[in-house]
Amino acid sequence: MRRRLEIINLDDEYTTRVQTARIITKGLLIILPLTIAIILTTKQNALLMVILLFFEGILVESRMSGMVDKLDTKLLKQQIDFFAEVRHAYHEYNMVEEAIYEAAQNDEVEVSRQAEKIYEILQSDDPESELEKYYDVAPNSYLKEFAGISYLTREFGDRKVDTGSLYLKNLNNITQEMQLEILKRDKLDYVFQSLSIIAALPVICIEPLKNWCISNFSFTANFYQGKGGLIMQIALIIITFVSYMLIRKIRDNGSIKDAYKDPNQTWQAKAYKKPFIKRIVDLFIPKQGTKEYRQNIQLLKDAASKQKMETLYINRIVICILTFFVSLFLFGQLHKVAVNYIYESPTTDYNLLTSDSDIKKAMEVTASDNVYLDKYKGKSGITVDVIKTDLKYSKEYKNSSDKDIEKVANRLMEKLTIINSESLQWFELLMAMLFGVIGYYVPIWLLVFQKKMRQLEMENEVMQFHTIIMMLMKIERVNVEMILEWMERYSNIFREPISKCVNNYESGAWEALEELKNDISYKQMEQIVESLQAAVEKIPIADAFDELDTERAYYQEKRKESNERLISRKGLIGKGIGFAPMVCLFVGYLIIPLVVIGLSSMTSSFDAMQTMM
Repeated sequence: MRRRLEIINLDDEYTTRVQTARIITKGLLIILPLTIAIILTTKQNALLMVILLFFEGILVESRMSGMVDKLDTKLLKQQIDFFAEVRHAYHEYNMVEEAIYEAAQNDEVEVSRQAEKIYEILQSDDPESELEKYYDVAPNSYLKEFAGISYLTREFGDRKVDTGSLYLKNLNNITQEMQLEILKRDKLDYVFQSLSIIAALPVICIEPLKNWCISNFSFTANFYQGKGGLIMQIALIIITFVSYMLIRKIRDNGSIKDAYKDPNQTWQAKAYKKPFIKRIVDLFIPKQGTKEYRQNIQLLKDAASKQKMETLYINRIVICILTFFVSLFLFGQLHKVAVNYIYESPTTDYNLLTSDSDIKKAMEVTASDNVYLDKYKGKSGITVDVIKTDLKYSKEYKNSSDKDIEKVANRLMEKLTIINSESLQWFELLMAMLFGVIGYYVPIWLLVFQKKMRQLEMENEVMQFHTIIMMLMKIERVNVEMILEWMERYSNIFREPISKCVNNYESGAWEALEELKNDISYKQMEQIVESLQAAVEKIPIADAFDELDTERAYYQEKRKESNERLISRKGLIGKGIGFAPMVCLFVGYLIIPLVVIGLSSMTSSFDAMQTMM
């Protein structure tokens, strides 16, 4: 949390500490009552309590991350006012650095610290290298654009275009971009504000729903307190967890992330430095040059992931091992639940217990059966005849008829068979291995999902390139290579092919751009590359992209429409995923068990009554 806030506040230690303390305090105010409520409602189910507490930690972490995202959006809104002040100051001083200094005098807002940093960069002895350092820590791309345009204007001077200042026109372009981004974030927040709660709510409702069903429909106790109920609970928790994590990724609005954390300081990187762990992990990492290695590298790039190859495989191995042992533990819990249900559930010939006296009598029978179950449990050679002989000479059943004794013996044998069979089976070990293999591929599937989400934003990134080109094309001494460097700096989806083009540019500009065009498969991006190729050899940059300036209003409307489509798609996907756990809760955990168990219980009860008659 502190690391993320440092990016917004730069060197302001006091503000960073205050904001961190404020967010953590709000998180604690949520954690403490929620933890108490979970412990009180699930104290009889230790497994469910642990899972809910773990899930609670994820919820609270997400909530605190949202608070940081709000600070980032707040900074964007401050930048709009800040740019307006820079505009007014520039009219007065006609000097970029003085205008920034004048606008940075408001110490109460976070953007002032960014402005002071940019002013220090412009006044430094080596502003170009200092600017490159700032690009690595700037909280958003719009401040990068502002710092870069301010530097270019200071170095090459301003010029008049369309009876106005080029610098101020570029400021206006950046402001329009920020306004569109703020609207996009506000709409995404509105669409997703309740989906996260809806996706997480089923986990909290499992125990109350279970208690309601048992209290109103006693015949469902066999399901909800047995293995079937626990399996459904585990499945619901897994579905809820996956849905919640996917909702978070879909909601991603591009604000401050943990990507700024030094990749060499992660626990995975520290673990990989251990020789023993390194040797094991290297056995799983595909060899360089192989098809699998190239596919994984490409997937990491397409998903805009900051992970290294070794980090990815450490995550895969750890998740695989954890999934295997957690599966074995859950199988053991299922067997324990089944045995406990035999010892603790009311014993009756039919499932419809309608009164407290019926339940009391059934529990007395269970207590009597438990004495014999403890006596026979784990012993070999126990048959119905052995149990019948033992019952005939017991104090409790010595006066009972042969028919009653046979009935009790058969019941005890059924219970004993279940108890003796409830141990870890070979196929459960295979299932745990299968789940471990599935867990091994989960990080890859998450990267594929993240890649799909990134592809939805391709059009949005191309529109950003249009804005960058429009700001640079009228500045003197700007060339195609500089435009490519700026595009690389602000790219996300197309970063890898653009970086490759920049590296190969010196060996042949046209060939490098042609290779870039072959590496991408998005028509609008290909059009930009073709215009850059024309600007390399044939015409000036301003002429190659003249339609960007003349059709500015059209591109602005197109950008708005693109954002609307993006929000609509994300909202549609998010609603489908967000409501999935709730549907599974009511259909899979309530309606279907209630109908199936109700019908089977009524059938068995009628059969028992007919037998008694």
